[in-house]
Amino acid sequence: QVQLVESGGGLVQPGGSLRLSCATSGSIFSIYAMGWYRQAPGTQREFVAGITKTSATNYADSVKGRFIISRDNAKNTVYLQVNSLKPEDTAVYYCNARTLSNWYQTDFGTWGQGTQVTVSS
Repeated sequence: QVQLVESGGGLVQPGGSLRLSCATSGSIFSIYAMGWYRQAPGTQREFVAGITKTSATNYADSVKGRFIISRDNAKNTVYLQVNSLKPEDTAVYYCNARTLSNWYQTDFGTWGQGTQVTVSS
């Protein structure tokens, strides 16, 4: 069973950037498709970005051109570079490991505990 630990969240001003990391252990990282999701208070968890085991990427329309997902199989880690942040990006960001790239099925795979991103002036 894979375990996921997110880090890198924080408080940032509008227009700022952060780099979120998700370190994995307990299984073979390279076999998983990895995704980032987020959940703001009072809303459902939503897909943000995903990367397959062959490093094909997919993004939600709301973050295209601003966020970049990447993976380092040697470090068993997936990253999310978040740029040009907006107040509406404020949420808890969750890392997800799954065996299929069915990104919009939000009740699938293994989840980390989340990292808070707050965008405010």
